[in-house]
Amino acid sequence: MRKLSILLFILLLAFGAAGCGNSKEKAGGDGKSSASAEKSIEYLDHTYKVKTPAEQIVITGSVESMEDAKLLDVHPAGAISFSGKFPDLFKSITDKAVAVGEKTEPNLEKILELKPDVILASTKFPEKVVKKLDNIATTIPVSHVSSNWKDNLNLLAELTGKEDKAKQIISDYEADLKEAKTKLEKTAKDTKALVVRIRQGNVFIYPEDVFFNSTLYGELGFTAPKEVKAAKAQELVSLEKLSEMNPDYMFVQFSDDENADKPNALKDLENNPIWKSISAVKNDHVFVNAVDPLAQGGTAWSKVEFLKAAAEKLAQNK
Repeated sequence: MRKLSILLFILLLAFGAAGCGNSKEKAGGDGKSSASAEKSIEYLDHTYKVKTPAEQIVITGSVESMEDAKLLDVHPAGAISFSGKFPDLFKSITDKAVAVGEKTEPNLEKILELKPDVILASTKFPEKVVKKLDNIATTIPVSHVSSNWKDNLNLLAELTGKEDKAKQIISDYEADLKEAKTKLEKTAKDTKALVVRIRQGNVFIYPEDVFFNSTLYGELGFTAPKEVKAAKAQELVSLEKLSEMNPDYMFVQFSDDENADKPNALKDLENNPIWKSISAVKNDHVFVNAVDPLAQGGTAWSKVEFLKAAAEKLAQNK
């Protein structure tokens, strides 16, 4: 009987030790929570306290951050949906993501369910929306201004521990830009280039430092037409005005989603005699969706892709 009691006592000790071991493993065994530490991150004159590396990232409103995530291969827990789905452009990073609302309509309940470490919102959001998001988790309104593209990329890189990758992306872009600028120097002096976007069947131009213009005019050195210089925001131009501008090269961005009510808008333009009179059209120098039509234009991914397209397309003889 005494031997049996001793044996039971030993077994109880063994189970107790095993239980302690399991408790330790649950507390920090997977390494995810214990590996993260709160850090102060500086971004555009603001300081944010965030647990890094952030594992549960939610992107809402900021398509800019979606593009940065694509470039850095960051897979957010929650992401923007487009007409209720994730487009092919972001297919590579939304494999595990939950849709958390459309670009201008964040779904607060879905975001709350994800228990995010950080929320990347948009500077276009009203302050009251940002406050509601900030009540869920630290929320960083990401700039939609193209001149902040490096800050945006570095922000996501710092949140995810991918600083070296971001530095390499920027370095590669600057090297490619230098090469393209040299290659296109004569073309930039002698010809006119224009970027337009077709929305709801209408043709729009953008200010000199907005959309792809920041690369075309600000970096590659093409001269912006006076209409582009005068534009304060997205501006509708008539076909007659476009004909007067008469670009030698024209990049046309056309998205089905943005022309749902007029799906044949591009074909209608292409069949219009006024459109056919434009130099770029006559010389087969119109480039439709040289970059994915959802691209924001002033982000790191957009700039990398547009630079590739511009270096190739603008090198074609006039």
